[in-house]
Amino acid sequence: MQQDITFYTNPYSRGGIVHWMLEEVGAPYKVHNLAYGEAMKTPEYLAINPMGKVPAIKHGEVIVTEAAAICAYLADAFPEAGLAPAAAERGDYYRWLFFVSGPWEASFSLRSCGIDMTPDQELQLGCGRPERVLDVLAEAVREREFIAGERFSAADVYVGSHIGWGMQFGTIDPRPEFQQYWQRLEQRPAHQRSMEQIEAVMPDFPHPE
Repeated sequence: MQQDITFYTNPYSRGGIVHWMLEEVGAPYKVHNLAYGEAMKTPEYLAINPMGKVPAIKHGEVIVTEAAAICAYLADAFPEAGLAPAAAERGDYYRWLFFVSGPWEASFSLRSCGIDMTPDQELQLGCGRPERVLDVLAEAVREREFIAGERFSAADVYVGSHIGWGMQFGTIDPRPEFQQYWQRLEQRPAHQRSMEQIEAVMPDFPHPE
């Protein structure tokens, strides 16, 4: 697919995940950094993402939102980059992409809002307490170089970003399993390039309160 990729993001957003993924893919893309607030609520951008949030991409006529979905889409759209396992080997790939975008995100979002789930709420919500989520993911990355097999994949971009950010901002404990996994990933040239680009535009955008 040779169509242009337009990438909508903000340097202080989950768009950093997609930025890294785009660098891993290696296809040309254009970046549109949007400030929080009115810039994300214009009719033009709401036609891209009616939620008025970033990240999002437009690839030709295809629009994809949600960071995990964008990572999976790009891996399939550019198979030559080798960022998705073979179809018969995608069990762990899908499992951990959606574990982090589902139970992880929900559990830590609730905690950040000051909500401490009761046992009954934990059963109803299905995401589990943060401590349990961390135990499960720590076990998944223990003694593994990559989350979905013997090769780096889009799942590592997504899962690794959440682990790296969590340790950086103190929302998760820097367990040895997480440190070892993230230290391998953060040295990837594509990650380094994406961070350089993000840091270069940060001064032009106010940090969201």
